[in-house]
Amino acid sequence: MRTPGLAEFPDCVAARPLKHLRELEAMAAAGHRVVMLFVIQRGDCDVFAACAELDPAYARGLDHAAANGVEVLAYRCALTPDAVTLADPIPWRDAA
Repeated sequence: MRTPGLAEFPDCVAARPLKHLRELEAMAAAGHRVVMLFVIQRGDCDVFAACAELDPAYARGLDHAAANGVEVLAYRCALTPDAVTLADPIPWRDAA
C-alpha cells in the first residue's frame, strides 16, 4: 500500500495479466459472465485501483475490459493469527 487505504495491482509491468484480461473480455463478448476478482490480503484498504503509474497498459486494459462486460470485483480480507478470511467488497476505482 503506497497510499493509505488504497490497494493497487500490479506492482510491476504485468504483460501476462493483461493477456488474461483480453481473454476474459473475449469470453464476455461471447456471452459468458466473466469476473475479474482481486483479493486484497489485508484489512486496511478501503478502495482498489489498477496501478497506472507502474503499468499504464494494464490500467487501460482493466478499464477497457470493464467497459466490455468484465465485472471487476475487489474484496479485502480479515486477518487473524489463525486465518485469512474473505471479508467484504471494496470499491474499484478505474484509471480514467
